[in-house]
This record gives sequence, C-alpha cells and structure tokens, in this order.
Amino acid sequence: MENILECQNLVKFYPKCLALNSVNLTVPKGKIVGLLGPNGSGKSTLIKLANDLIQPTSGKILIAGMEPGIETKKIVSYLPERTYLNDWMTVNDMIGFFSDFYQDFNKGKAYDMLARLGVNPSLRLKTMSKGTKEKVQLILVMSREAQLYLLDEPIGGVDPAARDYILDTIIGNYNPEATVIISTHLIADVEKILDEVIFINQGNIVLVSTVDDIRENENKSVDALFREVFKC
Repeated sequence: MENILECQNLVKFYPKCLALNSVNLTVPKGKIVGLLGPNGSGKSTLIKLANDLIQPTSGKILIAGMEPGIETKKIVSYLPERTYLNDWMTVNDMIGFFSDFYQDFNKGKAYDMLARLGVNPSLRLKTMSKGTKEKVQLILVMSREAQLYLLDEPIGGVDPAARDYILDTIIGNYNPEATVIISTHLIADVEKILDEVIFINQGNIVLVSTVDDIRENENKSVDALFREVFKC
C-alpha cells in the first residue's frame, strides 16, 4: 500500500528541547490514524512539520513522496490547534476565501454541513460561541477534497456532545482513499473511528499498530493500553 506520509530519521530541536528524536514512520493512504500522546509529546511538532510551518533540524519528512512545500499544500488540509478565523468575517466570507485559495474546496459540501449544524452563513464569527467557531473551522477544513487531513486536537476545546458531531463530520466527509491523522490525548472519544494508532512520547514513537491488533493481541481498548503505557 502506498504511503501518504513518511518520516526518515526526523529530528526537531527547539531551544533546550528535543521535540522529535530520530522518528521513522510510515502512514498509508486510506486510513484514519490517531496520533496519540500526552501534552508536550511532539504531536503538534510533527503535524507542523508535515504542513511546512516549521523545518526539521535533520532527517526528512515526505508527503506523497514530496518534501513539504507549495505542492504538498495543494493536497493537505490542516486544522490547527487554535482557532485562526477572523472574527469580523461572516461564514460566507470564509467560504469565499477558502474557495479562492484552494482548488479542491467543495462549496456545496460546506453549505450542506452548515445547514445540518444550523449555522446561518451570513452570521459574523464574533457572534458565535467558541464551540461553534471550532465547528465552522472544521467544516471548512473537511470541505476540501484533500489527500491528507491533519487535525490537531479537533475535539480538545468542545463539550462532550459536540465531540460526537465533530467525529461524525470527520468520518462522513472525507474521501475514503484519503488519510486523516487526528492528534489528540482524548483517546476514549476518538477510538471508535480510528483504523490505526501511533503512540508518541517525549519525541519518540512508542507504538504503531492497528486498532484491531491492539484489541485482539492485548485484549484491551486503545484507551486502556494508552493509560497503561503512559501512566505516571
């Protein structure tokens, strides 16, 4: 199976901090993958490297065989941990912005998801709650027909009821031939939609496995194994 993401001896140093320690990793196409680890484990660093927001100290990261850059941005849809939308804009403004910027943006899909959420696209973002803003941002990201979706803590800032909506949005609105990487420490909430998991801690890959293998070989859930591996 062809890989959408590869890391080859990938190292990232920040001042006084080793964020990624010689990471070797492959992520195949057509999977929903959980990038799982405690806070500060290197999850966001890996996602930022894949999205060409920061540069590796050494080693290499490849997206569909290419180093991150202009060409990979055409096939990667990225949801950052923090909301970046401008409060003065309406949802219609944001849809227009995404449509102009990304050739693979599907307006019809965006408006359909907004309708199901009950969001009036003429509303300005500043009138919305934090949770609704995060849902709108996720809708914009998932309305692209991308090959790789990088979602950094997509459920971290919303209430439990909203998490179910967000997860349903993720699994219901991506191309099955694409790959979704979800970075989170809320394992129990996302486990039900994952095909594979990557455990990361202190910049090191601890485990790469399918969810089915964990349940069969370990006789426990991903959440239970995560708690065992990362217990204090």
